[in-house]
This record gives sequence, structure tokens and C-alpha cells, in this order.
Amino acid sequence: MRDGFVKVAAGTPKIRVADCDYNAGQIISLMREAAAQGVKVLALPELCVTGYTCGDLFLQPTLLDGAERALGRILEETKELDLLTALGVPVRNTNHRLYNCAAVMHKGELLGLVPKSHIPNYGEFYEGRWFASGQNCAEPVWLCGDWADMGPRWLFNCYTLPELTVGVEICEDLWAPEPPSGALAAEGATLILNLSASDEVAGKADYRRALVTGQSGRLCCAYVYADAGEGESSTDLVFAGHNMIAENGILLAEKRFGTGLTVSEIDVGRLAHERRRMNNSAVRPDGAVTIHFNLNLGDTSLTRPVSPTPFIPADESHRAERCEEILTIAALGLKKRLEHTNAPCAVVGLSGGLDSTLAILITAKAFDLLGRDRKGILAVTMPCFGTTKRTRSNAEILAQELGAEFVEVSIGKAVEQHFADIGQSMDDHSVTFENAQARERTQVLMDLANQRGGLVIGTGDLSELALGWATYNGDHMSMYAVNASIPKTLVRHLTAYEADRLGGRIGEVLRDILDTPVSPELLPPKGGEIAQRTEDLVGPYELHDFYLYYAIRWAFPPRKVLRLARCAFGERYDEETLLKWLKSFYRRFFAQQFKRSCLPDGPKVGSVGLSPRGDWRMPSDAVAKLWLGELETL
Repeated sequence: MRDGFVKVAAGTPKIRVADCDYNAGQIISLMREAAAQGVKVLALPELCVTGYTCGDLFLQPTLLDGAERALGRILEETKELDLLTALGVPVRNTNHRLYNCAAVMHKGELLGLVPKSHIPNYGEFYEGRWFASGQNCAEPVWLCGDWADMGPRWLFNCYTLPELTVGVEICEDLWAPEPPSGALAAEGATLILNLSASDEVAGKADYRRALVTGQSGRLCCAYVYADAGEGESSTDLVFAGHNMIAENGILLAEKRFGTGLTVSEIDVGRLAHERRRMNNSAVRPDGAVTIHFNLNLGDTSLTRPVSPTPFIPADESHRAERCEEILTIAALGLKKRLEHTNAPCAVVGLSGGLDSTLAILITAKAFDLLGRDRKGILAVTMPCFGTTKRTRSNAEILAQELGAEFVEVSIGKAVEQHFADIGQSMDDHSVTFENAQARERTQVLMDLANQRGGLVIGTGDLSELALGWATYNGDHMSMYAVNASIPKTLVRHLTAYEADRLGGRIGEVLRDILDTPVSPELLPPKGGEIAQRTEDLVGPYELHDFYLYYAIRWAFPPRKVLRLARCAFGERYDEETLLKWLKSFYRRFFAQQFKRSCLPDGPKVGSVGLSPRGDWRMPSDAVAKLWLGELETL
């Protein structure tokens, strides 16, 4: 449970209809199995103590008495389990009404009863014959030898992990126009449990899955759906035990056709951050009741996947669709800017490197959307002291294959003159030696754009902005920055997609660009090869993109970012390396904010952006001491 991770489960016991004692034994076994796996919150199906399909037997006191005894046995025999469990049981009240309830318990204590609000009475469902709606029911009931609180707006909050607040709804409640989970989430619930007995018919699973994932995304919560399964009466229906665990619109785990546990981990810290960021939670309405409980705060073993490339879509089957979407969004942003300024020309500094390659691909797409001849794209290569034949050649071939105009402006003599003017030795390869070239290139691009009434298209990417790996008022500056919200790992992915899609000679040159080391080429080559490799200096971009996603997008503390990095990269990087570059990331991110504070315009294409007008507002003189201090303790 440390770092906000909570192992949760949906369970389907194998039951016998109306055999409450047998069902209690199956439930107890499943609860013990869950606890043994480290599960802290368990949802079991609707009316699983009796069976959902008891029909008119629900009106028999014998069945109701048996259910009460079974519940008492479950409470008694699970006293030692550090496990919050919600299970389905019929409950009578003193007004002689019967309610379809979720009994919520922990360490042998019945914390509360949540009655079903929406009672289906159509098609194969006939619950209105037996059960009353608990929508307005808030009263104590005598159960298992003691008074138990019952109400539809019960919240169960964990003292030891305050971000974990559990709400409960039952089956049809989710299918209603206004599910109770909406109010529960507004009242603070970060985890919704649904105790269900949803029968299976062809096509229903897709709709059920959409409801669960959609509700979790809409409410920015985790959602555990436990469905009735084997053992329910098959007189007219089949129950498939369709269990699901979702978090903020993402399905983490799923199981159909069987019994047992479906287990995953939810991240309530992530959910709490997203709610604070969105800041749109409703004020808690009157009537909400919070019941507290304690769980032992220990480490949660993670089985949920942690992708080493969080910016790249995991589903390869939708690769083309997602890549086209990203490229189109970026191109539409540039299209609008070209239309608004009446600029007939787009000027791209084409180095033969990865970022400028993606920038010109996006620019070509924007021209296609405008219906313009790509000759209006001016690709400019500006060789200097570090330029290699490989990158120079790739730049020229790429421009030709895209149908752009290509020009070469050698800046070596201009930079040498500038060094003479300021007294900079050609043998001094310090930051001045490097940055003077970048600023000279920017001056050339700006002046060419002025000559043609065009716009300079920025090539810097999101990863470089995060690390400050850009020359202030050099490649840092442009008239529209199409790559500004595209991190380096995604730049590679998009370029690889275009190489596969376009094929032929342009595909070959794109693949060679992908194989070229990332470098600003500001230092003289060694033996004709690139001498300056960016990742040798700032660290692997795959690590920095990972850190950017979790440290900035999700505001995870350094210890949690490092923990996730171990899960994602444990077989490729040792602990020392992960920690080294994480420290570097925080140092650079804080120190380089001044470059982000004056970024040119550029389109946001994903969930992370660093524009001071959009996602990220931070003072340029903020101090990284707290973050680096935490890393020193790890």
C-alpha cells in the first residue's frame, strides 16, 4: 500500500443456490486466498451468500435466517484477515422490508450495509417482487446479534491510506441513468465496488465492459466489478462470472467464464492527484456518512504492467490509427498558423537528425491539408564544424523525396568571424563554441523566412524542453514549434511509422536517420563520425521520458518514480544508473525552467505539455532541494 498502490480483487465463489452454509465456506476460502495474495480490498458478487437466483425463496424466513447465520460465520472466521470485503446478502429491517445489500466487513467487524438503489423489474429480472429500493433507506438493522448501520451513501475510508475511500453500488445501479457511484465519487470515493449478478447473453459483455471502464474514467476512480458465476441456477439464465478491474478508463484485469479471483493493483495516489489537478469535484452533499477502518501499511507487489515507454501506445493493433491521429493534430495546428499569417512558405532547418525529420514530415502533411505544393517548404541545411556527410546526405535526400525546396547555407565562416569579433578561440570547445553555431543557424532561418514571408518551424521536442537541452534563443526559438509536446521516444515511434508507411527510398532514409546517434553535431567529428552523442551527456531519453511522464504528468514523488522505473527497466539498467539519471532529471528540470517560460507557440498532441500557457506553470527560480533530498535517502 505504500506509494498509493492497493492490491484489489473481484472474486466469484462457486456456490449452491439456497445453501447458505456451503456458500459461506466458499466465501471464506476465497477471502483467505485473497488475503494470502496480498489483496486489501475484495468485492464478491451480489447475493452470493444465498445465490442470486433464489426467486420466491427470498420470502422464506428459513432462507433469510440461514443467510444471517452464514454472515455471522463469515465474520467470525475471517477476524484475522487484514482485508476489506464487500459481499452480497439479503437483509430485513424492522419495517418488514427486504433489501438486497452489500455487507462491508473488515477483521470480523461489520462496518456497514449498503442497499441496492435501483431494482430491476424487466426482462429476466424480477427483483421488485422481493426487494425494496434502498435509495432513501438510512437506518440501523439488527443483524448477527448487533445493530448494523445501513444506508446507500456509506463511504469507507482507510486511516492509514487516506486516499483510499471505498464506495459500493450493486449491479443495476451502474446501469441506471444516474448511478450512485457518481455521488459517491463526488463525496470522495476513489474506489467503487460493484457487487453484480449480471447474466450472460451474446454481446452483453462488450456493453458491460464499456460501462465499467467508462464509469471509472468519468469519475476518475478505480472500479472493481464482481459478477455471479458458476453455481447460480441455469433454469433460464447463465452467469459467466465476468469480473473486471478498471482505473480511470483503463481496464487493468478481466476474467470471464469461471470462478476464483481476478487481481490487480490500483493507484489511489494517481487518482488523488488527477482529481486535485482537475479540481472539479462536487461539494459533498448532505447525507454522506464516512466509516473508518485501518489496513496494515506495507509494500504492495506489483503485477499491473509498467510500460518503459508510457508515451507510446501499447496496443500495436491500433498503431497506424494513433500515429496518424498524432501527426494530424500537429499538422492541423501548423495549418491554422499558416492560414492565419498568410505565410506562403515554411522554413525548416533540416539537419538529418530525428527531430528536424519529424518536423518536416508534419510540415509536409500540413501543406497537403492546405492543398499546397510542397515546394513551399524550404528545407535548409547549415553545415558547420560538427556536421557529418551522413546527416548532410540524409537531409538532402529527405527534402528531395518530400518534394521540398532544398538549400545549403554553410555557416562556418560566419561563426569564425563571430568568434574573432568576441575573442573566442577556435580551440576552446566550451559552451560558447557550441551555442554560437545554434544561434547562427536560427538567425539564418529567421532571415530566410523574412525574405520569403514565411514561418520558421521549430524542431525541438518535449524531452529537450524538459531537460533544457536547447540553446536559449537558438534552436530554442521558432515561429511555430510542431514538436513541442512530442517526447523523444514518440518522435522515434512516429518516424518509424512513417518509414514503414511510405517505404521506398524515403523509407530507407528515414530508417537510416533512426539509426543515427542523436546529436546536435556542434563538435568536430572524429574519423568522419559523430563525436557528440546527446545521450552520453544527458542520459538515455527513454529514462528521461519515463521520468517526465511520472514525475511531472502524475506528480509522483521521487521514491515512487524510482520504484516504477525498477519495474519497467530492471532488466536493462541497474539501480545506480536509474538513480543517477533521475537525479539529473530533477536537477535539469528545475534549473532550465527559464527556457520553458518563453516558449514559442506549438500544438499539444498528448497528455503532457510544458507550455507556460497550457499545462505547466512554474517559477524559473524554484528550488529542487526537496526532490533531490528525497532521492538522497533512497
